[in-house]
Amino acid sequence: MTETPVPSWRDFPPLSLPPILRATLDQVVAHGYDATSVRTIARQVGVTVPALYYHFENKQAMLAALLDHAMSIVSSHVDTALDEAGEDPARQFAAMIEAICLYVAHHPDLAFLDSERRALTGDGLARYVAHRDRIERRLRAIIENGCAASVFATPDPEGCGRAILSMCQGIAGWYRPDGSDAPQDVARRYVAIALAAVEHVAR
Repeated sequence: MTETPVPSWRDFPPLSLPPILRATLDQVVAHGYDATSVRTIARQVGVTVPALYYHFENKQAMLAALLDHAMSIVSSHVDTALDEAGEDPARQFAAMIEAICLYVAHHPDLAFLDSERRALTGDGLARYVAHRDRIERRLRAIIENGCAASVFATPDPEGCGRAILSMCQGIAGWYRPDGSDAPQDVARRYVAIALAAVEHVAR
């Protein structure tokens, strides 16, 4: 499951979505998945409900499409960041955390949808879980390699990796693009926190 590399993993173009998915994202972020109706989405797009169902089988299919897009963005940026980081575990770790934090800060609404993943079933859920597991495994492997190389000292690479990913995901709950913090500043601070969490041993 390798994503298409991006030209620069620190660059995140404005989000481009088809009108139906844009409306779905707006409604779910504003009201939550359960409170969002297909009729409301159709009204925002300016189409009939049958016309909307021509493109998507149901509301869950719209959520699955949005989460597929979200995972494609973050995975492609992580892959490119790791390709550029070389073999040093500390550099790999910092690049991966920075890429994830930049994604969440640039696309907080899209990242917020992670909280609605419980609504997925079937193939949509399987795809999402596969993406999430791949990212978690890569981070855990980096932490384990760093411990083996004595650049990290955490006694719990698996738990530490999960906690760090949850911390990064939490940016979506408070970050505002029109606030005082630039995405790069947020990412830089979170990389420092994450390095402290794995007990980075400076050389």
